[in-house]
Amino acid sequence: MSYFDHILNELRTIVKDEGVLLFFLILPIAYPLVYSWIYNNEVVREVPVVLVDDSHSALSREFAQKFDASPDVSLAFHANSVSEAQSMIGRGEAYGILYFPHDFAINIGRMEQGRVSVYCDMSYMLTYKAIFQTATAISSVMGTELQTQMLGNHTKREDEISTRPLEFDEVPIFNTTGGYGNFILPGVLVLIIQQALLLGVGMIAGTRREERLANAFPTSLRGRDSWGEAISTLAGQSTAYVLIFSVMLAWVSLVVPHIFGFVSMVHAQDLLLFFIPYLLACVFFAICFSVMIRYRETVMLVVVFTSVPLLFISGVSWPQSSIPGVWQGVSWLFPSTFCIRGFVRMSSMGALLGDVATEYHALWIHTMVYGCLALIVTKLRTRI
Repeated sequence: MSYFDHILNELRTIVKDEGVLLFFLILPIAYPLVYSWIYNNEVVREVPVVLVDDSHSALSREFAQKFDASPDVSLAFHANSVSEAQSMIGRGEAYGILYFPHDFAINIGRMEQGRVSVYCDMSYMLTYKAIFQTATAISSVMGTELQTQMLGNHTKREDEISTRPLEFDEVPIFNTTGGYGNFILPGVLVLIIQQALLLGVGMIAGTRREERLANAFPTSLRGRDSWGEAISTLAGQSTAYVLIFSVMLAWVSLVVPHIFGFVSMVHAQDLLLFFIPYLLACVFFAICFSVMIRYRETVMLVVVFTSVPLLFISGVSWPQSSIPGVWQGVSWLFPSTFCIRGFVRMSSMGALLGDVATEYHALWIHTMVYGCLALIVTKLRTRI
């Protein structure tokens, strides 16, 4: 079979198999839309909090009013004790407690430090962040106001110098919205491409084995164990996959962020050059991985099991420096690791290709290594 015959044969196999079509087309198109829609709000709002006020003072009421006025939290419940408030959190009615002890205003009146306790449900990072940051911000504002009253300055300028001797402005450089979607979704989107390829190619291999074809290749290849035939077969299959997933990559990296308004600071030429080795590495990696797939259904169990760990060890949801060395070594085996790191910087930080040279070169190494392994696998299959 010629090179073009292999391309047509692989495309026919994909079109005829509903399961492969699901993983090659529906999954890369639908999953990014679903994930982006879920995280489109970026931040949580009106997180329910329980108020426990044992102080019953004007200061505690002022603090609670400012706390409740924040867009991130809401004082949805009042309780007589911390234990009663904890039971509300246990039932899922609230996610945090704002507690004023009985000596809160007394200590401030004595010019001592007043204490406000904040208890948060740590099961959800976003709710904890909203409650804690709101309490911290209000504490800082009210502390500044109390300090100004005690200083006894005569002008507003004196108050500004006393409470804020160094003028500064907080200007977020990257992820200006502070949203979870802009933070996590770029990594998820490119990981979907690798996992979809693993699922589709693995299912094709498992199906052909079940049909007792010559190790995932057409019957016409039996006995043809020349290197030329192996190269032609590998090139034809790879081309068919690249034709499909080059469109899917453009969809997840350019179209989806534009639809949902996510931060996208990519430069088209650099992004194209960066994705070429990633797509090739994923294709060759999927072909090598398909050797382990004996039955059609096996691939779904393996890929679903590995998807979340691959996102974690990539360094996008947990600092790369805090990942144990063993797991960092494991992450280097997967093309998605380096693509996620590079794409996040290019998309969220406006990095150029030279700024992600380490990840770019690593992807080319993956392409060469997995390309050679895929050729060897193809040669052995044709011989069998």
